[in-house]
Amino acid sequence: MLYDTLYKSLKILLISLIFYMLLRTLLQRPSSRLARMTAHVSNNAVNGGSNGASFAGVSLQDLPKSGTFTSNLPPDPEFPTPSASHNAPRQDLGPRMVKGALYTFVRPEETSDPELLGVSPAALRDIGLQHGQEDTPDFKALVAGNKTSWDPSTENGIYPWAQCYGGYQFGSWAGQLGDGRAISLFESTNPSTKTRYEIQLKGAGKTPYSRFADGKAVLRSSIREYIVSEALNALHIPSTRALSLTLAPNSRVRRERIEPGAIVARFAQSWLRIGTFDILRARGDRKNIRKLATYVAENVYSGWESLPSILPEPASATSSSTINPARNVPLEKIEGKPPGEENRFARLYREIARRNAITVAYWQAYAFTNGVLNTDNTSLLGLSLDFGPFAFLDNFDPSYTPNHDDHMLRYSYRNQPSIIWWNLLRLGESLGELIGAGSRVDEDQFVTEGVTKDFAPELIKRAETIIERVGEEYKAVFLAEYTRLMRKRFGLVSENAKDFDELFSEALDTMEALELDFNHFFRRLCSVKVKDLENEEGRKWVAGRFFHAEGVTGLGNNEEEAKARIAKWLERWRIRIQEDWGSDEEGDKKREEEMKKVNPKFIPRSWVLDELIQRVEHGGEREVIGQVMEMALNPFQDEWKTGDRKQEERWCGDVPRGNRQMMCSCSS
Repeated sequence: MLYDTLYKSLKILLISLIFYMLLRTLLQRPSSRLARMTAHVSNNAVNGGSNGASFAGVSLQDLPKSGTFTSNLPPDPEFPTPSASHNAPRQDLGPRMVKGALYTFVRPEETSDPELLGVSPAALRDIGLQHGQEDTPDFKALVAGNKTSWDPSTENGIYPWAQCYGGYQFGSWAGQLGDGRAISLFESTNPSTKTRYEIQLKGAGKTPYSRFADGKAVLRSSIREYIVSEALNALHIPSTRALSLTLAPNSRVRRERIEPGAIVARFAQSWLRIGTFDILRARGDRKNIRKLATYVAENVYSGWESLPSILPEPASATSSSTINPARNVPLEKIEGKPPGEENRFARLYREIARRNAITVAYWQAYAFTNGVLNTDNTSLLGLSLDFGPFAFLDNFDPSYTPNHDDHMLRYSYRNQPSIIWWNLLRLGESLGELIGAGSRVDEDQFVTEGVTKDFAPELIKRAETIIERVGEEYKAVFLAEYTRLMRKRFGLVSENAKDFDELFSEALDTMEALELDFNHFFRRLCSVKVKDLENEEGRKWVAGRFFHAEGVTGLGNNEEEAKARIAKWLERWRIRIQEDWGSDEEGDKKREEEMKKVNPKFIPRSWVLDELIQRVEHGGEREVIGQVMEMALNPFQDEWKTGDRKQEERWCGDVPRGNRQMMCSCSS
């Protein structure tokens, strides 16, 4: 049929390959072209900000709750209502294949003797809950999966659900995946900010999408997700969030070994992902592709009018129209000239691409490596999503992957920008029919019957043209945002066309060659005084502070040559800093203050998380969870109120040599 022919088109696949390889080549090493990037970009990514100190919050009972997702999208036809699911034996729900649906109503499994290990105060505030709600029995029962907002006696309230989606894993189609151990409880709306979040439990039991798994999550991975979700948000990196961590002491979960189970209560403005479209496209479900796209525009984003207008000129990292495109385009308006006219679905695709470009720019600027960037782990809102074998880089090594199963380095730090674009191309294939239809997208015949033979060539050409153009826009937005972030991290205010090659690129090359710690380099650079860089002797003295405790490392490196290389870079940096801040002590002080606002002292490194896991799981400690969370929520501070200053400095200090560049498995 024409629908299948469209998405198997060799032309679309050729575009996929060309742009994947082009972007990969472009981003593996900065070129002179990158030096022409802009100073700022509008960050529209949503990662949940503070609701302000003036709002005290409400009780869990009074928190507004809704089920917009389940009210607007098709349910599992075998259990189409909450009562049908609730009255069925739980084992009858699955695992099984679910078709023609985007979710299944399913309740969490009960947890016996749950222990609440931690609650993020920032998450509590951003959801809109009062301080102290975490101590109530209702809260503890809710986040343990022992209570829902649905009343079986009246059938009122919101019944929990699990999403259906598919995905490409390591580049291969994996079929139906879905929420195999995540169950959404309801959507909540912060009464102050009016921000709506979908509250979800991870590790709450089997769903129809569990496949051969048990629906559980182990304490080890749950601690990691609980901490990193909040850490990324505190670093201003768009991310899903974590509200609480609950131990399931009687749950023994088999992974590589028998481990204790746990549940993370997490939340996001949407848990929809590219894989949600993937499964519909694979099944030829064009009706629900359209319905899902409409839902995303109208209920996940702020309506069709919020999406970006067509760019008046080719995408460029230095163009204000690329960085801050016009919006408020009427729903039915068609923009542009043949063969690339854009309808509202093309604008939706562009917005999703733009959001993901901004997020991956943050990852690269802060050296966060997701580890498993499958399409089912790529958010339609551009959020960091589903944390498995993630890590922040220790030594700067672009080829590093924290996933010990990623033998081909597909998801390495270096490849993240190109992999996200590869995933977005899969989304382009799913939306290709809607994008390519142009002005005919709402015609009855197209909506009900699909693409006619005569219309197919025009549609395919238009879809190819738009996807190609979105690829250029993705690159431009990524480069603009990455440069903006790096400029701030290096303490620069003004733009200079030479900065990327002479400062940014050379600093990264030096870090890689000398095996310097990425995060420590920037934090230590904050406190460097311009007066100490006025001569070669001073620059070499300052260079020594960037080494590890054991001194210079790396094959063929010696201390004198290493110091000379860093000193040469410091001289270039000094000149630029003096241009922006002057050379007096007051300028140095202001610059240090600004740099410390964007260069964290603490990040949840793998070795810190590993120590935390050992102390909680094997040592029975509890207070340490709150101590790490306190630091993760306030990463730019010089010190914290954990009660253990020595421990704070150790966690922020040199990474033990044997614990650098740690790797872990996807098993969680």
